Amino acid sequence: MPEYEFTLTFNLPDAQSNPEDYLESLATVGCDDALIGIGKRGKIALDFIRESSSAKEAVYSARVSASNLVSNVTDTKNRVQYYNGP
Repeated sequence: MPEYEFTLTFNLPDAQSNPEDYLESLATVGCDDALIGIGKRGKIALDFIRESSSAKEAVYSARVSASNLVSNVTDTKNRVQYYNGP
């Protein structure tokens, strides 16, 4: 199955939220295949390499997983690349 690399950047519900509060929970909601960026308070970036039958399905499933943690996250940026693996 092909792999897709993409980054989802979210605004957290509270602009003063500490993104570190979400780190451990991300793995439990299905985002254990993401590198997590927490450089700005109130924002979180998830860089995925996800196996899926299509790019659309890969991004959709990642968004659903992230939304399970924070129900009102706002997706601010999508960048999708086909990743051919090692």
